Amino acid sequence: SDVTFFAARVDGELAAVGALKDLGDATGELKSMRAADGWRGKGAGEAILLHLIAEGRRRGYRWLGLETGRGPVFEPAHALYRKHGFAPCPAYADYVLDDFSLCMGLDLAD
Repeated sequence: SDVTFFAARVDGELAAVGALKDLGDATGELKSMRAADGWRGKGAGEAILLHLIAEGRRRGYRWLGLETGRGPVFEPAHALYRKHGFAPCPAYADYVLDDFSLCMGLDLAD
């Protein structure tokens, strides 16, 4: 009940998915961000990201976080998140930073 799932479709075809989890205390977390293979690099992932940020603002969140992986395969996602204001942050919720995990956050209070 604390996670809302969203899907972006183009002419009925699934292009990207993402979810927003309510962490309480006016904070949220982006979950399950993924663009379908045929839609990578075409703006579907960015559309979902922008929708999740807008939904977080609509809900009155002051901060959004996400946890992702490290390494070359994740660089396109990191670039997308940075483009929209996310920056590396300390671990939050139950996450532990290690050689694989990277947490990023976005202050929505501005």
